[in-house]
Amino acid sequence: MANQINITEVDKVEILTLQDNYIDITSQDNSDVVTRAMPLLDGEIKNSIQAEHGFSAIVKTTAGDSTRTMLFDFGFSPIGAAYNAKALGVPMEEVEVMVLSHGHSDHTGGIAELTRMIGRRGIGLVLHPRVFAYPRYLEPFPDFKIFFPRLTREALEAEGIEIIETTDPYPLLDGQVLFLGEIERTSSFEKGFPIAYREEDGEKEWDPIEDDTAIVMNVKGKGLVVLSGCSHSGIINTVNHARKITGIEKVHAVMGGFHLSGPLFEPIIEATTEAMKEITPDYIIPCHCTGRNAIMRMEKEMPDRFILNMSGTKLTFSA
Repeated sequence: MANQINITEVDKVEILTLQDNYIDITSQDNSDVVTRAMPLLDGEIKNSIQAEHGFSAIVKTTAGDSTRTMLFDFGFSPIGAAYNAKALGVPMEEVEVMVLSHGHSDHTGGIAELTRMIGRRGIGLVLHPRVFAYPRYLEPFPDFKIFFPRLTREALEAEGIEIIETTDPYPLLDGQVLFLGEIERTSSFEKGFPIAYREEDGEKEWDPIEDDTAIVMNVKGKGLVVLSGCSHSGIINTVNHARKITGIEKVHAVMGGFHLSGPLFEPIIEATTEAMKEITPDYIIPCHCTGRNAIMRMEKEMPDRFILNMSGTKLTFSA
């Protein structure tokens, strides 16, 4: 277990979602925190924002007069997150560093196109070394395997990416963002993905997906903003790990995929929701693979804290 790490306070965190599973361009629920994408282009309603089963976000931190920019995850299809970045007019050349939450294809699919949009060789990509495990597959029935596409170091390096592999917490943007590294798993009900497998030296084994991780920021006077990809480590484990390694108990926002969708995970929706209520974040933003039933439960249980995320939505958390 890593020693406690200081994380620099920031005045503002902005998370612009380049890809999520949902879009509604008529929602009209903008606020100081929420800014929805507009369907306007050249004064006409013709600017489409795409939703896919994947996740990708631009994260900006502001401290004083300085704003820093990073890219978290890459979406599912080769072009989906990139399409939205273009539609939203995102200046991708401002991205200083990239992070991959884990090695599954709904978070890696757009790496090549988004990296090309950044347009700078040698850009760093921080990840857990287990993202390269292969073969990885789901086995919902005996001897019926559904494989994840392979992610290789060679393919990333061919795009001009500098791979930064770590299992430990890793500070980014001069300590304004912290890559959490391998998540300590302590909750009684978050037990991982039961049908996930991989092969090690030709031998089949259960895949604990130990590469699954998240990033965390610290908004001055408000507390932690935790952003996960799929939370295969468990979203409660992830938040508690962030609190432990930063030494900061107060949680301002928890956002990301919580992986509570489908019959394998719906039995732990209640336990997860109750544990999240005990954490008492100011905002709860379930995304991507959280699933409709879990999202509705969290909205019902935490109505004043709940935000429905969408592709193209910008969330602003300010001191």
